[in-house]
Amino acid sequence: MTVKSLISSLTQQEDLNFLLTNRIPRAALTRFMGWFSKIENPLVRDFSIQCWRLFSDLDLSEAKKTHFKSLHDCFTRELRPGLRPADPDPAIVASPSDGIIGAFGTIRDGELYQIKGAPYSLIDLVGDPALVEAHRNGRFLTLRLTSSMYHRFHAPHDGHIEQVTLIHGDTWNVNPIALKRIERLFCKNERAAIECRLERTGQLVTLVPVAAILVASIRLRFLDVRLHLRYQGPNRIECNARVAKGEEMGWFEHGSTIIVFAPPGMSVCTQWSTGDVIRMGQPLLNLSSSV
Repeated sequence: MTVKSLISSLTQQEDLNFLLTNRIPRAALTRFMGWFSKIENPLVRDFSIQCWRLFSDLDLSEAKKTHFKSLHDCFTRELRPGLRPADPDPAIVASPSDGIIGAFGTIRDGELYQIKGAPYSLIDLVGDPALVEAHRNGRFLTLRLTSSMYHRFHAPHDGHIEQVTLIHGDTWNVNPIALKRIERLFCKNERAAIECRLERTGQLVTLVPVAAILVASIRLRFLDVRLHLRYQGPNRIECNARVAKGEEMGWFEHGSTIIVFAPPGMSVCTQWSTGDVIRMGQPLLNLSSSV
């Protein structure tokens, strides 16, 4: 058995995985990792990336650069041009990121779920009654980014970013093991709500990046601030930024989850099932639905 396979088998044990990734000083470790990952010493960089490879299926063959200044530089890497074209159909809302499809379905009277049998309310997640009404009985879909994935996210459609709301919270792990054990986990963690008004129809699509352990920092290209645990506000930021479908919107400083919210009338594209891997730009939602 190789070292990598041994590590993989150990981390698949639920009790051990939960202990190692949650029963620790999460916020302190996250702040430390934010500092450590930016160290540009070649020995630190190379050792860190090699350790990362032991715990993941890291593949850098798609990266735009072949040399990285630091672990952080590697983690937030750009891809070579043309590798993630956004679906050109104007009736399609594209996936904003790479990810593994988690729970998805209808937001029934403002209620949804992180996994089956684990419900939470949209108002607890976003804290804005107007946003809840805009998505009441609409659709939701969770995209989980593993540590080795491409961590930049892009505009799902042509539109205008109207507002970004940062909600401070914890940094629980958001892997499936934690989602089974921690009620309303997404509502407890650091997160931001990014409201995008579609240019074509005027409908509102909201992206909610959720932070996790080792990740509590988000950069958005249209804001001149970094949203993180120590950010002092304002927490509700009005915007008027136009984005084109497939255009880069920002990135996680480390991995996590993006929850996509759509208004009534849209539907999740039928080819997707829970556990499928989706790439940025692939069809995610249909603008119209007979459902």
